[in-house]
Amino acid sequence: MSNDIRELNPREVWRHFSSLAGIPHASGHEEKIREFIADFAQRLGLDTTIDDAGNLIIRKPATPGMEDRRGVILQAHLDMVPQKNSGSQHDFLRDPIEPVIDGGWVRARGTTLGADNGMGVAAAMAVLESDSLRHGPLEALFTVEEESGMSGAMGLKPGLLRGEILMNLDSEDEGELFIGCAGGLDATMTFTYGEQAVPDGYTGFMIAVRGLRGGHSGMDISLGRGNANKIMNRVLQDGYLRHGLLLGSIEGGSLRNAIPRESMATAAVPASQADSFLEEFAVLAAAIKTELSIADPGLQIEAVPAALPGRVVEEEVFGRLLDALRACPDGVMRMSSLMAGLVETSSNLAIVKSGNGSIQVECLLRSSVDSAMEDLADMMRSLFGLAGAAVVFDGGYPGWKPEPASPILKRMRDTYIGKFGTTPEVRAVHAGLECGIIGAAYPLLDMISFGPTIRYPHSPDEKVDILSVGKFWDFLVETLAQAPGE
Repeated sequence: MSNDIRELNPREVWRHFSSLAGIPHASGHEEKIREFIADFAQRLGLDTTIDDAGNLIIRKPATPGMEDRRGVILQAHLDMVPQKNSGSQHDFLRDPIEPVIDGGWVRARGTTLGADNGMGVAAAMAVLESDSLRHGPLEALFTVEEESGMSGAMGLKPGLLRGEILMNLDSEDEGELFIGCAGGLDATMTFTYGEQAVPDGYTGFMIAVRGLRGGHSGMDISLGRGNANKIMNRVLQDGYLRHGLLLGSIEGGSLRNAIPRESMATAAVPASQADSFLEEFAVLAAAIKTELSIADPGLQIEAVPAALPGRVVEEEVFGRLLDALRACPDGVMRMSSLMAGLVETSSNLAIVKSGNGSIQVECLLRSSVDSAMEDLADMMRSLFGLAGAAVVFDGGYPGWKPEPASPILKRMRDTYIGKFGTTPEVRAVHAGLECGIIGAAYPLLDMISFGPTIRYPHSPDEKVDILSVGKFWDFLVETLAQAPGE
């Protein structure tokens, strides 16, 4: 069987996705992929604009006889989450993604695939390129930096878009129509510390937590997967309380919206305690691995002798950090009472990193209820304030309130039933879709989100179901042909 994804159906979508995979486009570095798509649109003779926020807007006229249909905006984001397996030499600023066909799925070789949201971008490009599809007036809105703070959507100014219906192509379950999402808020807590010399008679250790599945901190937060920062703090605190362990450095997690898969720390332990430290470390590590044996069977927790750290974090600050991280909310805080199975409020302890006299802790808070978000933020402020950290909140974005009476929802539900003979599920999602932000600038938009089936986004296990891409494309094509009139 060929491993060339361009031979998969629908070829017009996979061909574009293959091209996108060849262009580095980690979040915050979308210049090359934006230029590629802008050149593509200009070759087609389409009106192309880059706004002040760096978003790309492309307009395509209605096909003959469809001019009276309501304008549709196809919306997707250009950036991808750059995550790779431990030991991978992949450079997300220079190297192409390597898609591989794995049974009925496409995944990448050792990295995130970028199906989130490359499949949506590829489908929109296929629509723009086609001279045979039937559709009304079209706009394609390609936003930037969705994965690192949604700054593209936040910078979108009123008056730029002309369409009345927005189809967000960034959800991850084919056969489901999304009409709501959670809002988000970034929390950053900073501990300032002085360094102290390592006392005499200490020996050095390297401590590693790796092999976790990680995943999307919204879509996957309810799966009970391990958090590398929580696990690392657990073993460090045990070593500190039982054996006098001191911290040289720590680095865990890399993105706010990804459940952290790895954490590394350097430490010093009294030489007289080294053997008992390793013995008790092994017992605790085994217990944690047993706890997570179903959700994270690949978890590895190791402590190995290493060079002594040059300096260590002052003990008083280290103790306060350990207490705060042990108590820090992480995971699902509350399930929705309105929609069965929907997470309402959650927190992701995403990043813990030391350097230059400070340890920075970063969390992403999510909730579909504003008051619950405020309560969670106050909880974090109180906890870390008591621990002596400086607390800052920023990057907040609104949720998207469901509208069950949406006209485009009714039309698309009827279209799906007519096309596939089954009724699509209507849902809200505990992830940050750009619809909430765009809807704040364009409150009259009728919005909906759908896409192919993607599993484990924001991790190197990310994969997209091949058959679902075909259904997603067929549904999109039929929906455009059936778009409501004025």
